[in-house]
Parts: sequence; structure tokens; C-alpha cells
Amino acid sequence: MVYRTLGRTGLQVSEIGMGCEGFVDKSYEEVLAFVDRMEALGVNCVDLYTSNPEVRSNLGRALRGRREKFVLQAHLCSVWKDGQYKRTRNIDEVRAGFMDQLERLETDRVEIGMIHYVDSLPDWDTVVNGPVLAYARELKAAGTIGCIGLSSHNPQVALAAVNTGLIDVLMFSVNPCYDLQPAGEDVEELWAPKNYKNNLVNMDPERQELYETCQRLGVGITVMKAFGGGDLLSETLSPAGRALTPFQCLHYALTRPAAASVMCGARTLADLDASAAYEDAPERERDYAAALAALPKISWQGHCMYCGHCAPCPKGIDVATVTKFLNLCRAQGSVPETVREHYALLPHRASECIACGACEKRCPFGVPIVENMKQAAALFGA
Repeated sequence: MVYRTLGRTGLQVSEIGMGCEGFVDKSYEEVLAFVDRMEALGVNCVDLYTSNPEVRSNLGRALRGRREKFVLQAHLCSVWKDGQYKRTRNIDEVRAGFMDQLERLETDRVEIGMIHYVDSLPDWDTVVNGPVLAYARELKAAGTIGCIGLSSHNPQVALAAVNTGLIDVLMFSVNPCYDLQPAGEDVEELWAPKNYKNNLVNMDPERQELYETCQRLGVGITVMKAFGGGDLLSETLSPAGRALTPFQCLHYALTRPAAASVMCGARTLADLDASAAYEDAPERERDYAAALAALPKISWQGHCMYCGHCAPCPKGIDVATVTKFLNLCRAQGSVPETVREHYALLPHRASECIACGACEKRCPFGVPIVENMKQAAALFGA
């Protein structure tokens, strides 16, 4: 298993994480088997959006004696009421639900306290200016949560949240189809067939800005919906008009700026094994570039996807990384000191480009790489 640093939190999380779907409607023995397999595979990042008390209790028992081996992303504002899940901003319910969660998980601390499901700007205003965020900050100050997270499907909301400097971790829906869609408050619109009827061109600018802003500010992203609820894996259901493979979806998500861990919705041990197999998959099976370039309804013409098809450069330049740094500066409108420092550490820089054009011939998306290298050299002075 490969581990990544989750932004400024410093947490080391597995590239392949675990959504809590696999724990729902399972006996304790089945949950125990899941946790055993996760430990064996090195899967250490676990999202707990569900408020189901049985799930929480079973997982708490299964983690006995090995709690410190896992990074728990536990949700605030997800509660259990009248026998079913409820999203709430009522602070009394939020407090009671979170304390119950800690008790059932048999722990006094979780690494990430995730403010649950904020998809509209009015709701974000309620959270940031009301008792919910104040409670999250209280928990962080007390050490009950290590950092504050927020889950959203809306890039406008997510950008507003991360730009406050108060959100350390963003849980966001990332896949090549959702990335084409503009911001909206209704998550169902992300996979509505009507929104894929016409040809779509390039990533939504707000989503691109979100990823680059997270990278710049050190906000780590944990990914949900990498498979689009399974639709992207189906030839008939895929909104792209053609199926992608699990490895391609995972690799796409993990090559977005700031992405650290993908929460796979494994419902069986075989599902978990299949996702974890990404780590040993050859590059040709991970490669999404050719598949995306061939999608009948979608074009990423001129847009760098950080796929690495431009390599190898005869001068050794890591073109995808240089382009990522360039795009971070474009989004900011200046050169952040951290980006300048990371650029300076590259063994070969944009100024070494000889404009041979070999990279552009290999790029599936028609990116003007030579021009980008010129701009990067001018921007960074090397």
C-alpha cells in the first residue's frame, strides 16, 4: 500500500481508503473480517458517514487493540433518529450524535471530524456562522478531533469553505464525468442523463480552481464517488457513453491536485481486494488518458490531465508536475512561496526545455506544452 500525506494535517493515509458501505447490514463477525482484511492490505483511512448505531458499535469492537493503526473520518451532523439516518444542523442533536459515535467506536478521539454534507451556500453560511463550526473548533481545541473536515459535492461551497482557512480536509466527489459539471445544490444533477446529452468540453473551471486551491492551501482531499456510484463502470449506465475500469477511475482521482485517499465503497471482501489491487496494477491498466480521449461525448482538448503521457522528456523535465505548479500559480494570480519552493526542488526545470515537441506529439489532449514550459520558466525564473 502507498501512503500519502493528507495536506497540512500531516496524517499518513492509504491511497485506497474504505467507505462505510461495507459495514452496513453486516454482523459483527463480518465487520471484523473486513477490518482484518483492511489491516492486512494496509488500508488505514476509514470514512464513517453513516449514523447507524449498529455499524458504529460493530466497528468499535472490531478495532479493539488496533485503533491506532487506522485514521477515522467521523462525521458531525449525521445522526440516527426514529430508526433512520438524518442530516441535522441542530446543535443539541449534533453534540449528542457525535458523543454517541465516540462511545460506540470505543475511542475518545478521531483523527478527522467531518462536517457532513454541505451542498448549498445558504447551508454553508448556517454552518460557518452558527454553532456547528464553533462546536467543531471546540472539539479540535480539546483534542477530541485532530482536524476539521467538510464533505460536499458542490465546488462553490467547497471553495468557500477551504478559503476560510478553517477546513483542513475536504471530502469531495471526484471522477471524470462529475468534473465536467457546473456547481449545483442538487447532487442528483451530477448523474442526470439530461446533463450529458450534449457534447461536453473540458473540466468545469470551478472544480479545477477547487483542486488547485486545496493544493495551495494544504487542504487534503479524501475522494468519494470515484466510480460514480458504479455507473462509470457500466457500458450502459456510464454518462460518458463508454465504461471505464476501476483502476482508471482510481488513478484519475489520485492524480487530481491535493487528492490523498479514495474512499472505495467496497461491499464485499472481494470488492476491497479489487480496489487494493490498484497498487500492484501495471501503468497500462491504470492509464486513463487514452480512454478519456476516446470518449464519444466528452473532450478535454487543450486541458492538462496530469496523466504523464508527455513523458519521457529528453531533458528529464517532469512536465506534468511543472504544469501542475504553473496552474496553481495561474489560479492564485501569483506565485505562492510553497509552490516556488517545491518547484526549486525539481531536478530539472522548465528553462531546460529545448522545444523539441516530442511531448506534444504524445499528449492525447493537445496541450500546448512547449508554451507552458516557456511560461513556467518566465514565472519561476528558471
